[in-house]
Amino acid sequence: MTEFKYLIFFMTLIIGVPLGYLCCLHSKNCEKLVFFLVIFFTCDMVDINFVSMETYRGTTRGFEFGMVDISLYILLSLVLKRRHQLPIDWFPMGSSLYLLYFLFSLASIINADIGLYSAFEILKMCRMYVYFWTIVNYLRNEQQLQWLMTTIGAIIIYIFFSVMKQKYLLGMFQCKGPFPHQNSLVMYVSIFGAMAHAYLLNVASSRSWFWFTIFGMASICILATLSRAGLALFILNSLMVFCISVCSKQSNAKVRKRHLILLIILPLAGTLVLIKASDTIMERFLSAPEESKIVRIRLAKAALYMANDKVLGVGLNNFAHKINPPYSYSSHIPMVDDNDPDEKHGLVETVYLMIAAETGWLNLIVFISLLLFFYIKNIKNYFRLKGSQSRYISIALIASLTCIYLQSTLEWVLKQTNNFYQLMLVFALIATMDRMIQTGELNGQAKRKRC
Repeated sequence: MTEFKYLIFFMTLIIGVPLGYLCCLHSKNCEKLVFFLVIFFTCDMVDINFVSMETYRGTTRGFEFGMVDISLYILLSLVLKRRHQLPIDWFPMGSSLYLLYFLFSLASIINADIGLYSAFEILKMCRMYVYFWTIVNYLRNEQQLQWLMTTIGAIIIYIFFSVMKQKYLLGMFQCKGPFPHQNSLVMYVSIFGAMAHAYLLNVASSRSWFWFTIFGMASICILATLSRAGLALFILNSLMVFCISVCSKQSNAKVRKRHLILLIILPLAGTLVLIKASDTIMERFLSAPEESKIVRIRLAKAALYMANDKVLGVGLNNFAHKINPPYSYSSHIPMVDDNDPDEKHGLVETVYLMIAAETGWLNLIVFISLLLFFYIKNIKNYFRLKGSQSRYISIALIASLTCIYLQSTLEWVLKQTNNFYQLMLVFALIATMDRMIQTGELNGQAKRKRC
């Protein structure tokens, strides 16, 4: 069965990519479909894992390849084919910081006891950069941004029905949709939900009923996870999008009217949903174990021990290995069952300490610099996009990046494949907006189809 799975993968790669490329050359609809799949498969990972080590508790457990990569190779082929008409940016903005982050991560392998675990993560980081590079060089005009919004709407609908199935048919207490964990869903949906919310509030030609429904679906998905931090941060996310949109002083009367209507409707709708789910929410908050908080603190201390022990950390993707005996980093953490030889400690619950522990404090500084670089660039885009309807993208990303950076102090979700891909999509979008501003593509006057 395993051999058959590999055969299907390589047949899809060898035949599917060239065939998809040829179809895209002759059909704009095929190209739209491939672009949709490149985004969609970051949500529902259909992949194959070479040298799979699923029992390992690290951030990456094998050499992963999936449909998102295969779809991406088709787009990459189109980018290279069109390089004479659409010049390629061979080294997009932010690449220097990402390369530095990659090199520090690579250097940390000298301290890794099991280099194979590090190799898993190195491959993933390479895949992420190829994704970023391809999206930056593929997105060229406002029509493609419309494709992106249509794709986001479809993905939120898909996630919503997946969550509803889990909640009402499978009886799941904390729903996670197509993601590996509910916190992954929270971070993913908070970004696309903010995009839908900002689009609704800032683009007069958008179908208000449709995008209000999409935003409502995103909100319900977040609520169904019963993630305490996720709920709080999504509320902050929504408030930021609304307040920035209102403060942007839209001249369009239709948009201003929409702001007023939503100012009335959203609190009422939110209150009704909270009343309906109040029992479950209260149970989640009241039943949260104190032990969970204690474990977080203990794992954070262990991460600090690792980061302080070695300049380059204990080795990329080796935290889950070195948090256990015979290493002393977790000597302050008691085992639940001393007689169970298979018992393992978990991962530190913040991506920042995870990076410091595995690859050193210097690399954490590089990583934070990378995050802040795109955050600041996006804020600059917001001010430069005054008068353009495409400003909604910068508004959404100001709010969502603020919240996921905060959420990352509590979770290591950004290391998970789904969310890592989405983060690189966001960075690519910021870089694309910057280029389109410079070339004059975004002038706020382009005719738009209703979406």
